[in-house]
This record gives sequence, structure tokens and C-alpha cells, in this order.
Amino acid sequence: MRKGVFIIGTDTGVGKTIIAGGLARLFHNMGINVGVMKPVETGGKYKKGKLVGKDTEYLIRMSKIQDTYSHINPYILQHPLAPYVAAKLEGKKIYKKKILTSFRNFTDKYDFLIVEGCGGFLVPITSNYMISDLAGDMKLPIIVVARAELGTINHTLLTLDHAQRSGLKVLGIIINKTSREIHMAEETNPQIIKTFGKVPILGVIPYIPGRKNMDYVVNKYVDIKKILYNNI
Repeated sequence: MRKGVFIIGTDTGVGKTIIAGGLARLFHNMGINVGVMKPVETGGKYKKGKLVGKDTEYLIRMSKIQDTYSHINPYILQHPLAPYVAAKLEGKKIYKKKILTSFRNFTDKYDFLIVEGCGGFLVPITSNYMISDLAGDMKLPIIVVARAELGTINHTLLTLDHAQRSGLKVLGIIINKTSREIHMAEETNPQIIKTFGKVPILGVIPYIPGRKNMDYVVNKYVDIKKILYNNI
């Protein structure tokens, strides 16, 4: 396997981007030659006549890399929908070859690559190519980001089941609290997911308003050594 991680969510809005960015900044500060990639992003906005994505911009800022935007994010779409749907509405075509070419260039350039997916494993990129297919082609170990709240057991175990059926290696799960509300399930979910999912819990991150100091947050709450050691 290549050195790096593919970060996937059990759903959209679970915190993939802030965790990916936090890891990137932390590894950068540790002196690791780290790169980032967001193969496909939707919900882009125009800035100075150019369509850009807030997730990609955040990853660039946190990692401090200076690669060409279109290599970091080969496909940016305006509609906040699944890539296949957004591309169809916008009359665009997505080619996996373009994504994988950028990916291979980055694996040659960087010692560690953080790739952030788009939504969950079964989000379609094209009519016959899912996010999980892309993860399989990249051959990176997977980190699953899951919500802390009620309902996360089902979403997480379904994600792990699909990973297993697809032959993907899952390093572990990061549970990220996405709201201030407190539910008793948050106390029991990590152990239940670990028991039934049979993969490590790499960390449980409390609710963090905004995206501030994520390198510190990730370092404090995530088992960084396990991520790095599994890539040696």
C-alpha cells in the first residue's frame, strides 16, 4: 500500500474536511512531507471568476502546499449534489483517469498523502464508478469519520461492511461530535462500534465550534501513532 490515508465519511457533514485538514497541518508541523487531495468537490462558489470549493481551499490552507489547484481538486462542480448528478446537470464529464493521474503525481512527490472523499462510499462519481471504487484504485488505507450522535452505529457498520466486501483496508474510525446537543448514546456508541465493527477507534473528538486549531485538536484526541505506524 502507498503511504497515506483515504478519509471517508459515513455521511456528508460529519467532519471529514476539518479532520483531514487537522492531520495535514499536524504532519506538516512534524516535518512530514505531506500532500492533500480532494478528487471531486461539489457545491463550489465563484471567486474572481473561478469556481472553487471551500473544502479544497481549507485543505490547501492547512497543509500549506502550493500545487496547482486543478491537481489538488481535479473536479469542482457548482451544484451541492452527488458528483454524478451535479456533473450531469452541468453538462460535464468526470474521467477517473484524470483523477488518478493527479494522484500518482502526488504519491511520487509527497511522502504521505491525505485524500478526502466526497460523502460516503456509495456516492456515485459517474454512472458506474463510486467513491469506494476510487478508494480501491488508490489503494490507500481508509479512515472512517462518523458522527457521535444517535444513529451512527447503523451508518458506521454499513460503511465498514461495504469496505470489507470491497477489499478495502480500514485503519480505524474517528468519531466526531457535530453538535452541542448531548445524547446518552454518545457514551456507548464508540465501544459498540468497536465491538461489532472489529476495527480500532482512533479517536473521539468533542464538539469544536468552527475550524480553529484543528492540528492541536487532532493531536490531542486522535491516535496519530497508529495512523503513521500503519503506513511504514
